[in-house]
Amino acid sequence: MKKTVLLVLLAAMTLGASAQDCCSSAKCKQSTKQDKQMKTLVTYFSASGVTRNAAKQLASIIGADLFEITPEKLYTDADLDWRDKTSRSTIEMNDKSSRPALKDGGKVKDLEQYDVVYIGFPIWWYTAPTIINTFVEANDFTGKTIVPFATSGGSNIKKACEDLQTAYPKYKFGEGKLLNSIDKGEIEKWAAKVK
Repeated sequence: MKKTVLLVLLAAMTLGASAQDCCSSAKCKQSTKQDKQMKTLVTYFSASGVTRNAAKQLASIIGADLFEITPEKLYTDADLDWRDKTSRSTIEMNDKSSRPALKDGGKVKDLEQYDVVYIGFPIWWYTAPTIINTFVEANDFTGKTIVPFATSGGSNIKKACEDLQTAYPKYKFGEGKLLNSIDKGEIEKWAAKVK
């Protein structure tokens, strides 16, 4: 009888150890990683505050963290005067190699924890401001989905999305969206398409 009880206890301990080993296997770890919810970051550049407001609302709706893309030298109203051929923004947008400097180098701390990164900006000259190129080039988005969003007084986001995808073909892009107005249901549907 003592031998039977001892064998039963020994068998139970062996099964318990085997079950623990299962969770340390690569397959179990992979399954746990897939079950984990995607972590999302909303980044944005805003010269006048309009894109900032859209980014904050977007982050609130989708439950994302927020990161401001901040120029080393802030833009003044004179810098943003698109009618002035000598304004800072006009000069930058006429030079596709322009890379305006970012505060702290524009690096996102702990970027590796995010699966999806939204990048927001105002549309300038039908596309993303060149400061967005500075930001993309300062960070490594390998293995992430980049989702552009923008605000605009009259342009759509199509050319901006095409320009970004052409400039950075190694990165995966999700469907971009113009966020001049925020409709919670529409934002949730759009965000649900991101993979």
